[in-house]
Amino acid sequence: MNLIDDCWLPALRADGVRELIAPWQIAETENPVTEIIAPRPDFQGALYQFLIGLLQTTFAPEDIEEWLERWHKIPETEHLKDTFEKFSSAFELTNSDGPAFMQDFDLPASDKKSLAALLIESPGEKTCKDNQDLFVKGGAVNALCQSCAAAALFTLQINAPSGGAGHRVGLRGGGPLTTLVLPNGADSLWHKLWANVLVEEALAEKLAKPDSSVLPWLAPTRCSVKGETTFPDDVHILQQYWSMPRRIRLNSDTQDSGHCSICGIESLQLFNSYRTKNYGTNYDGPWLHSLTPYRFDPKKKNLPLSLKGQDGGLGYRHWLGLIWQGVENGDQAAANVRQFNQDIADLLEQPMARLWCFGFDMDNMKARCWYEHTMPILHIAERNQETFFGGATQLIESSRQAASLLRGHIKAAWFKRPKDVKGDMNTVIYQFWQNTEADFYRQLSRLAQLPNGARQIPSDVAQEWHSRLKNVALSLFDQWVLNANTEDMKMKEVVQARNKLQGLLYGAKPFKALLQIAQQKKEISK
Repeated sequence: MNLIDDCWLPALRADGVRELIAPWQIAETENPVTEIIAPRPDFQGALYQFLIGLLQTTFAPEDIEEWLERWHKIPETEHLKDTFEKFSSAFELTNSDGPAFMQDFDLPASDKKSLAALLIESPGEKTCKDNQDLFVKGGAVNALCQSCAAAALFTLQINAPSGGAGHRVGLRGGGPLTTLVLPNGADSLWHKLWANVLVEEALAEKLAKPDSSVLPWLAPTRCSVKGETTFPDDVHILQQYWSMPRRIRLNSDTQDSGHCSICGIESLQLFNSYRTKNYGTNYDGPWLHSLTPYRFDPKKKNLPLSLKGQDGGLGYRHWLGLIWQGVENGDQAAANVRQFNQDIADLLEQPMARLWCFGFDMDNMKARCWYEHTMPILHIAERNQETFFGGATQLIESSRQAASLLRGHIKAAWFKRPKDVKGDMNTVIYQFWQNTEADFYRQLSRLAQLPNGARQIPSDVAQEWHSRLKNVALSLFDQWVLNANTEDMKMKEVVQARNKLQGLLYGAKPFKALLQIAQQKKEISK
């Protein structure tokens, strides 16, 4: 199968028809493709990145003017097809006599593994042998169709976690977050993809033909047997979209017919194993992937760190760093998001959009959870950004403080020696963030409409936000404490803990600041 010429991407058209398409069909305007409908959420995110990477590599606009032209007028299908077909020789899924997509150029004799091991959450061989695959069972995936095999291969390479001695992690580290812009009102897949393609002057000139410095499977692997590293200056910057840390080769000689273990579709060609060898490309240094947010060291002593999926999921506490810039922690939005905010939103009739963020929460090589979340992207005029960011930071930091106080005082009500009690209580905190999320975005929308010259958040926003934080914190305290059944818990300690929590929700620094702003309204009304 050729991943440029053949139909293999599961897609949904405007009339509701589901079918497999070739990449160039994303430009069709009659009954256009509206969405990718992959059988797994990690495949869904990966196939978006495949198409964005393909556009960035072969079809990137020279400047914002050309970007806008292709936004308002989708390119002719034949034009996109001709452009992609120049690269079709590099996108063969199986090729016994030459390069194969995302696979080692000349893999020597190597270990044979079940194709299930391509899936990031799959238990290892020893885990299955010891019968410790309690939550994710082994043996559920035996054979994959060509479409799912290609998606699984690409998903693993761009998200590769640590995999044992010499099995290298991905260019962004294991389990990176990916953040994609989804413009409101965009009905075609083309616009959802194009919103995340950078102009050449912001990243790199597009390729005219396949190049091994961008598509690493076209040449012998940059092996790392002796710890050799691959820095951004060693290869083309566009390799970030096609990074290949794992040495893998699908076993095409063992194909059989049957039903795919993932999508369930009957196929005449199923893969059931692959070969692999360790010490593939070892990406290191200041790599910055254009679809991933990073945390930067303000002292510039440490390399940027890609933001990862984390326990407790994603929510509005991450909003500032994922969409703009977190002043407190050095988080910075991905390049595609920054381009939309800074260069594109002003030029669109509908500048509002959503951010789709997703990724695995990894514990070394163990996948603990898959997280994905959408949040609004608000367009803020440059003259109001300083006040807006300051206000958003104030709302988020007061929430963090309220969540921390809630956790501490629930433990104080439950136990005589709360500091000695282990446990993260993430369920309580996650519930707090969920219960205040809708109100946060409502207040954020009001901040986005601040009049010119405003120097702080409006007094009614401060008052309403403080009231919401206080009410949710006290309500969750009552819910969790009254439903608890611990031997240590005494009603006297419960009352003391609640009263102390309530006092701090008024007296702690971030809440005093909110109440001080809210008080200004009362003084004016007098």
